[in-house]
Amino acid sequence: MDRLQTAIDEFLVHLRVERGLSDATLRAYRADLLDFAASRGAGGQWDASTEVAIRYLGMLGSPGRGQRAALRPTTLRRKAATLRGFYRFCFAEGQIATDLAARFELPRQPRLLPEVLTVDEVDGLLSARTDDSPAGIRDRALLELLYASGLRVSEAVGLDREDLSLDEGLVRVVGKGDRERQVPVGEVALDWLGRYIGEVRPTWLTLLPPPHRHGGPLFLSVRGQRLDRRRAWEMLVATARSAGLQNGISPHTLRHSFATHLLEGGADLRIVQELLGHANISTTQLYTHLTGERIKDVYARAHPRA
Repeated sequence: MDRLQTAIDEFLVHLRVERGLSDATLRAYRADLLDFAASRGAGGQWDASTEVAIRYLGMLGSPGRGQRAALRPTTLRRKAATLRGFYRFCFAEGQIATDLAARFELPRQPRLLPEVLTVDEVDGLLSARTDDSPAGIRDRALLELLYASGLRVSEAVGLDREDLSLDEGLVRVVGKGDRERQVPVGEVALDWLGRYIGEVRPTWLTLLPPPHRHGGPLFLSVRGQRLDRRRAWEMLVATARSAGLQNGISPHTLRHSFATHLLEGGADLRIVQELLGHANISTTQLYTHLTGERIKDVYARAHPRA
């Protein structure tokens, strides 16, 4: 057994015994390291420099001959993290003389732009929910609220009745990290919410125990229970399909669209950050890049010399 294989085996034992990793995680580590060991040249100078590992990762990140496609950036980053951890272990155990892990830079994590609908696509999505049944009215109210206030779906279905003020046009939201914020609700959404609260919710409330008949969850199921996120997601996917929109639409798409349309309309970035409940402005700044891309797309389609 060569030195590389021995080092891999000892590293895997360390991960299992000292770090207590699960069997599934250990299998992933083993597969990554054995693939590295089987790669061309890896068995030679792997312990002298990071060149072999970097060349190996470069090979994985580029399309190869035949049917091999380049790995996705997220997969490539995971494999790189495995190798860096392996090299760090080998140095700590005295198996290599130089701390090669310190020279090992992970591929940059890609920052994926969120899927965003145009204003017309949002109008088409919301208008596609024309079912006048009690559940249809509730679903339209929920969709309108998601777009009007940019709520996460978990925040929306987690609302209680007292969190919404129809008179003031505000909703009180407790988001990630138990951060509380108040978000305006637009008139169209208020109209649908008022209809749902006035016409539908009272009937379903009778299915709840008496203490909750005047409060309790804002969005109820037909059985009088709090509406769950999965039901909300399934409803949105079905509505998007009815509107002729492509796959990949989720409740978060409406949140992304809310933020993008506000910024395109001239809203201040700090205000959008507050409305979304982001702890850091850097998270919200993603949308400025997105709006820039959309502006360039409009320019390219509209300008005669673009």
